[in-house]
Amino acid sequence: MIQLPIGGKKLFVLDTNVILHDGECFLNFDEHDVVIPMVVLEELDKFKKGNENRNLQARRFLRKVDEYSDDVLNEDGMSLGEQSGRLWILVTDQLNKKLGRAFLQDCPDHRILNAALLLQQNHPDRKVILITKDTNLRLKARGLNVVAQDYTTDKVDDVEQLYRGTQILETAPELIDEFYANGGTIEAEKLGLPDDVVLHANEFFVFRHGSKSTLATYNEGVGSFCRVDKPVSYGIQPKNVEQTFALQALLDDSIRLVTLVGKAGTGKTLLALAAALERNGAYQQVLMGRPIVPLSNRDLGFLPGDIDAKMDPYMQPLYDNLKVIQNQFGTTDPRQINVRSMLENERLLITPLSYIRGRSLQNVYFIVDEAQNLTPHEMKTIITRAGEGTKIVLTGDIHQIDHPYLDTESNGLSFLISRMKGQGIYAHVMLEKGERSVLADLASKVL
Repeated sequence: MIQLPIGGKKLFVLDTNVILHDGECFLNFDEHDVVIPMVVLEELDKFKKGNENRNLQARRFLRKVDEYSDDVLNEDGMSLGEQSGRLWILVTDQLNKKLGRAFLQDCPDHRILNAALLLQQNHPDRKVILITKDTNLRLKARGLNVVAQDYTTDKVDDVEQLYRGTQILETAPELIDEFYANGGTIEAEKLGLPDDVVLHANEFFVFRHGSKSTLATYNEGVGSFCRVDKPVSYGIQPKNVEQTFALQALLDDSIRLVTLVGKAGTGKTLLALAAALERNGAYQQVLMGRPIVPLSNRDLGFLPGDIDAKMDPYMQPLYDNLKVIQNQFGTTDPRQINVRSMLENERLLITPLSYIRGRSLQNVYFIVDEAQNLTPHEMKTIITRAGEGTKIVLTGDIHQIDHPYLDTESNGLSFLISRMKGQGIYAHVMLEKGERSVLADLASKVL
């Protein structure tokens, strides 16, 4: 067991899942020291090969540690730079008695917890904190009086305050009339908005006075509001104000990144696909993808059939939305024929998101469904695939997460919204009202 220096610095013990989430996480603890139990390196060895995000993060971590020093195993540890702490790899064959009495099973999680307990025992002068994204391991640690926390570097501060993309403002009736008299535009300064109203590029507004109202979007480039009319996309009409705003953003080719957030049945995916079909002439291809998060975290291997058969259940919701659009038209309708032609020629392609990795997407209308199941790093990987002329639309429900190590604050969709608000080529709409059916809306509210 190594003996660490005495001092007031905290000791952070990292779990494997934190490294697989962010390969450079060990650099984010300011002046404090970081300890990596040897069992974590053992686990990382299993993830070195592969093209999933966790494989990329494992390799990223190993390369980054190797850059810093060849002497990471010595007693002095490895310096992480000025104003930063040091890194140790912890090798021990000791077993904390308390852990031995509590758990009969020997597993990586318990070895990591054992490392934290031994550090706590051998360094009572220093605060030892276990960092893990595994909720169950945090509970086990606290049961043994070890401080355990989630990795929060890329978490949103307060999801309840997350940017909504829309505002409702009271205004004078004559200003609403002026929207129509001036061809649908009005300078922002003319509205005399309250000082506490913050305007963001491409934000949507409902201006109202009594029974009079108008819909508008803020054009930051010219400092004015532009009226939003009710658009129609490939036969799909918006059923509420938020859907109208969403279609406006989806059809505007100057907006290159759109996020739509809402519960099941609010129309996120349907609107995105309808807008993509409406604008397909402006793009070489319409791509739709979604992350594969197996049900109950069971591997895809348990499903029968080849890879296409295994993937099909996860892609089916996207085909369902396409059917809704197609079923509006008869078999001889040009729009029905166009959709079939696009599918046959792969100008409309529905595919697992993992197949997109490594590609450069030029002039593509790219829809990512269930984006709340992406990590912040996966989100960055996807957005950086965008080549010239590409538009990316991300849809999801931040309260419906299937990923075992993500929550409403740490998922990639929340992270993206918090970082992108106010950017000139970005728009966001939070959809509130369910429109799938009365039954679906009721179930969403009361069950």
